[in-house]
Amino acid sequence: MKTPVFTGSSVAVVTPYTETGVDYGALARLIDWQIASGTNAITICGTTGESSTQSLEEHIEVVDFCVKHVAHRVKVVAGTGSNDTAAALLLSEEAEKSGADGLLIVTPYYNKATQKGLIQHYTYIADRVKTPIIMYNVPSRTNLSFTGETYKELSRHPNINGVKEASGSFPLIAQIAALCGDELNIWSGNDNETVAMMALGAVGVISTSANVIPAAMAEITAECLAGNFKKATALQSEYLELMNALFTEVNPIPVKTALNLMGKGAGKLRLPLCDMEPANLAKLKTAMAGTGLL
Repeated sequence: MKTPVFTGSSVAVVTPYTETGVDYGALARLIDWQIASGTNAITICGTTGESSTQSLEEHIEVVDFCVKHVAHRVKVVAGTGSNDTAAALLLSEEAEKSGADGLLIVTPYYNKATQKGLIQHYTYIADRVKTPIIMYNVPSRTNLSFTGETYKELSRHPNINGVKEASGSFPLIAQIAALCGDELNIWSGNDNETVAMMALGAVGVISTSANVIPAAMAEITAECLAGNFKKATALQSEYLELMNALFTEVNPIPVKTALNLMGKGAGKLRLPLCDMEPANLAKLKTAMAGTGLL
């Protein structure tokens, strides 16, 4: 049995940018608010953190800042994925030096990989670091997915702790549980599927919505972990319109917009991401007003 890197809700925190770099003061304030609101872990430099527009040096610096600022108050999971295995290993080694508690490694994108290649990619990294690895399956962005058999093979590696599953495939999620059991932890990668996935055995969520509703996401996952799925379902339903509105455009465009509307100082988006279309912005504001965020 593998002890999960964390249980409950981890925010996939945004990275506040200025014209010239990262606004570390704003990032510190966001992290402190998350921890005070009950978030169980901070995931830094993930998709929501716009890691794809960070240089290697900036990425390493942001992870290091986050680990030091969190100072063991909660767990820190560092996004260290790349479509270049050597680059993913470098980022993983640097995050390990900084003291990250876990590594979130997305499947290779653009060049992609066969299932054999996926096994070799993750095994290569896992053999060379000691920090537990959370794989990340998000076919909507990578056009690539694990099979159940590949998960089973990778679950045998002692340093591969689990997977953030954002495939939306419940047959695959059920197959992971059946084939891997306690040897591969599962986290929801889609906020609006969190309760259903935890009913199938997931131990929490790595959440975009937690950026704006940290206490609610922590409560939803806590109720699931306690077996109170009826209450968790009611809570998730209360925020479902908001969760959906946060994905009316490419993440993290809506969530950064929402945070700035709340006065939380999420900073600028980096091109090619840009401001929301007026119609989608109106939907977001309506959903935020409906949950008391505006």
